[in-house]
Amino acid sequence: MESTLQHGRTNPRTASFPRELAGIMRPEMPSVADEIVAEIRAAFPEYAVPTDGPYGRFLREGVRKALTAFIDMVADPGAAHEDLAEVCRLLGRYEAREGRSLDSLQAAYRAGARIAWHRAMDLGRRANFSAEVMSMLADAAFDYLDELASHSQRGYLEERARSAEINHEMRRRLLAMILKTPPASARAVAQLAEQAGWTVPEAVTMVAVQPGPGLADQAAERDLLADLSGPRPHLLVPGALTGPQPPSVTALLGGCRAAAGLTVPLASAADSLRWARKALALAERGVIAGRFVRCDDHLLTLWLLADTALADQVARRELGGLAGLTPPRRRQLTDTLAAVLETRGTAAEVAEQLKIHPQTVRYRIRQLRRLLGDNFTNPDARFTMELAVRAQRLCEWASRPQDGRGPVRHT
Repeated sequence: MESTLQHGRTNPRTASFPRELAGIMRPEMPSVADEIVAEIRAAFPEYAVPTDGPYGRFLREGVRKALTAFIDMVADPGAAHEDLAEVCRLLGRYEAREGRSLDSLQAAYRAGARIAWHRAMDLGRRANFSAEVMSMLADAAFDYLDELASHSQRGYLEERARSAEINHEMRRRLLAMILKTPPASARAVAQLAEQAGWTVPEAVTMVAVQPGPGLADQAAERDLLADLSGPRPHLLVPGALTGPQPPSVTALLGGCRAAAGLTVPLASAADSLRWARKALALAERGVIAGRFVRCDDHLLTLWLLADTALADQVARRELGGLAGLTPPRRRQLTDTLAAVLETRGTAAEVAEQLKIHPQTVRYRIRQLRRLLGDNFTNPDARFTMELAVRAQRLCEWASRPQDGRGPVRHT
């Protein structure tokens, strides 16, 4: 029905009206407009604004334009009223800005139509118009009311979409501000958070996400902040991320691999994201297993691989006595050393863990004592060697081609 108001398309319901009908209705328009405005202000508290204020004047002007446009269509069925369509859209936009539904505005339209129709019936009786003409007038009035409401609905939806896009962009800016290094001031974060309608939490957990087509465009939950459209998607979850993966996070990920960082104060959110991205990279290489991993479960691995080059140097220094062996032999002795350090048990216990004969374990232990010297029996050195063995293995797994396989124990 857009073209009836905007482009002057002839309305078939008003085309056959007696032309004198408009002349009879027009003098009544000012008083009917005043009555409609008074009824709307009395019946709907949200519209009981000062009549001399901006919205009060806009309300009066909108009612006057609506009545005038209908009378003009009765007089000239091809008349166009683009400005009225815009007024109706503005009314819808105003409702959206105020955070209301369209229920009150639609009820106000119906209240105004009821008052106008009662006056029209009085005029029709006084002018002795036939029941057929009055029936046609009623049909035209209800069509007209639907058209006004449709323009308001369009304006309402346009404003909602525009506000949602603005809010989404503001929340992305807020997330970027939180992750700045050095951190932005708490006051700046609080100001932007207030504009974005986001409650500032004391602690947060960052989640790094693998890019993929299944990612949602934006966070549906009001408490989440997300930037999922860039090359390194991530999101912020207020508080701790404990227990099963929250449905709100699951809905965003769409099956993509992700890693949750540690729960930290808001000012340390960049650290949480850095750790989460490290865990995600390790999960992608198979060093850490799982589609959704948590840094809390892999702290030692993350620590040892925080600097792989340095971890490799530690392994070379502590395990240098094994460097001259062939790779297969070096792997065998390294696995045996790891089992000895981890279990601190007898040869039989180590053999059980490695699934080899105890005599083989004893032979390998003698070799380790010879190759590693006093470090093999020194408690402090044994602790360092245990870390070095773990680091060496992790460095090997992290540098392997991405074949989807997890860590492998060599025996």
